[in-house]
Amino acid sequence: MRRKIERTPEQQRQLKEIRDRFQRERPGLEDLLAAGDAKEIVPQGEYMELRAMLGTLKKHRERQGLSLTDVAARSGMDRAAVSRLENGVYLNPTVDTLYRYAQAVGADIGFCVHVS
Repeated sequence: MRRKIERTPEQQRQLKEIRDRFQRERPGLEDLLAAGDAKEIVPQGEYMELRAMLGTLKKHRERQGLSLTDVAARSGMDRAAVSRLENGVYLNPTVDTLYRYAQAVGADIGFCVHVS
């Protein structure tokens, strides 16, 4: 589900300025960090693995018939935080948060080490 974001004309102007500047300057990651335009870097591979794991956990939650409110109550997180976690808003959740969510939906999380 996608919702159209309502922006004021001023917000639209600011967003256009940011996009135009980015297209003109094409800043690198270091430039964005130095300017404060980026707060945190999450490598794409790690992000995709996290999204896949959370997608699996969300499907498991839904199969269990659990609502976001149920998971919030079981995990000790608020409902909005559970929703943001499932929808990828949290780019770098703590291991504790992931374990609490998994436990709340009746799942376990394991880690692997791949040595090259």
